[in-house]
Amino acid sequence: MTTIGIIGAGHIGSQVARAAIAAGYDVVIANSRGPETLAALVADLGENARAATATDAATAADVAIVTVPFKAYASMPVEPLADKIVIDTNNYYWERDGHVPALDEGRDTVSGMLQKHLPTSRVAKGFNHIRSGEITTDGAPAGSPGRRALATASDYDDAAQFVTDFYDRIGFDTVNVGPLAESWRVERDQPAYVVPQTRDELVANLAKAEREAAAA
Repeated sequence: MTTIGIIGAGHIGSQVARAAIAAGYDVVIANSRGPETLAALVADLGENARAATATDAATAADVAIVTVPFKAYASMPVEPLADKIVIDTNNYYWERDGHVPALDEGRDTVSGMLQKHLPTSRVAKGFNHIRSGEITTDGAPAGSPGRRALATASDYDDAAQFVTDFYDRIGFDTVNVGPLAESWRVERDQPAYVVPQTRDELVANLAKAEREAAAA
């Protein structure tokens, strides 16, 4: 059985954990405060979940999900994530994270920066443009009319395919944006951000995206 290591147990991390367990994955989840602080969440998630440190969650993972504030991305353990698919849910909020010139000026992307920090991992964008509560409520069986679609992006085909399969298992269609360099199209302030949309609508919203400099 595939083990999903989730680094970050906030709104997104905890809901992805619920969806993953419902889809048949095992989950090892970590936060910045220590495994003992996750006892209530793990009890709620059930026998297929356990708490760990970030390093231990990364080590145990077959596939990892990084869902921490963007400003903390450089604290992710590198060696335990080597040769693994890493799903990045992060978004850049300069008000919270501080200004990052490479992002403000459009020279890099959030997930591209995580990929540089994890050079031996295969990073894919995922779960960054859906509200946390909707992860476990908006899914529908494949082929359902109006089925919601979510985006992914990666420089690695197998990473994008894993996200596509994961989305499908929990009830969502997928649009592959392309490489990480294009992942800004589904981030904050873009037409596709946190909007319920079908596959066709998501494709249209991605095409409407325009990259502008962050506010000063």
